[in-house]
Amino acid sequence: MTGKAFNIFGLSMITRMLAQQCDLEPGEVVWQGGDVHLYLNHADLVEEQISRTPAGAPKLRINRRPSSIFDYGIEDFEVQDYAPQAHISAPVAV
Repeated sequence: MTGKAFNIFGLSMITRMLAQQCDLEPGEVVWQGGDVHLYLNHADLVEEQISRTPAGAPKLRINRRPSSIFDYGIEDFEVQDYAPQAHISAPVAV
């Protein structure tokens, strides 16, 4: 759960890039989890994340259309109205 928001943003970004390259309007991103799991030492962290009220309504702006999907750079993207909340640090197994 803690990485889901990051993954959905990345999926949304590549969807927008592909739509732009193909002269299409991006549709909606539909996510379905398979083999989704939660580690016991992350349970409280997930509860904390779920209890938060979303802040802002972030939007992704693509500033230019490169000639190839491989020619995008970080400067081509602008995130607007993003209101990040405090970081939740989750321990990982080694």
